[in-house]
Amino acid sequence: MKITTVIFDWAGTTVDYGSFAPVDAFKTAFEAFGVSPSIDEIRAPMGMQKEAHIEEMLKGEHLSSLWETVHGKRYTSGDINSIYRRFERSLFEVLPRYAEPLPGVIPCVEYLRTNGIRIGSTTGYTRAMMDIISPLAKRYGYAPDCLVCPDDTGGRGRPWPYMLWRNLEKLASSLSGVLKIGDTAADMKEAKNAGVVSVGVLCGSSMLGLSEKEYALLAGETRTALFRETRERYIAAGADHVIESISALPELIENLKRQ
Repeated sequence: MKITTVIFDWAGTTVDYGSFAPVDAFKTAFEAFGVSPSIDEIRAPMGMQKEAHIEEMLKGEHLSSLWETVHGKRYTSGDINSIYRRFERSLFEVLPRYAEPLPGVIPCVEYLRTNGIRIGSTTGYTRAMMDIISPLAKRYGYAPDCLVCPDDTGGRGRPWPYMLWRNLEKLASSLSGVLKIGDTAADMKEAKNAGVVSVGVLCGSSMLGLSEKEYALLAGETRTALFRETRERYIAAGADHVIESISALPELIENLKRQ
């Protein structure tokens, strides 16, 4: 399989180790309305368009019940919009601190460019959010050939395939020879729905949910067990391949070439 195009996710895949910017913003937003979600509840829908992410959280039995206890009624679309506005305000405050590329991203990009592989990207962030992140990431040396946000596809973000297809349209790429690299279940589903090969990444991912410091402190056996569990979650979400870090992507591409 000759790879012609790689479509990266952003937070948790190429920038923002552990995808902590949206986690902090979601936590702040929900707590502003008297509801305290767990980290697992926040991370479960990660990668989706953000209003859809909020609704998915509120559909959960625990948060749905908690919302009714606090507010005396079931959540409404207006409540989702209010939480989103608070989330957006919180996220804009912290985004500039989360634009540095993850370890291995720049060398990986150099490999892709040397081999004539096009580089696209999709995200759960809006265009206004990415207008903050992408220029900062570019200063660090990371600038994909294409970026598509949910508001570029009528609000239909992941797991819909439209952002990925829009990348292929702009990059003049066909469906064959495409890898989608991401750090969430939504990324894997986006790839499956688009008809391309999906790759989950472990280190730095929202799926793993650790900061760089927390990851470095993991004992060998604990790390192995956590990798095994996270790998299984990726595969359950539709991953065709799971790599330890972005640094392993060139090796995967070379292996696919020989198959």
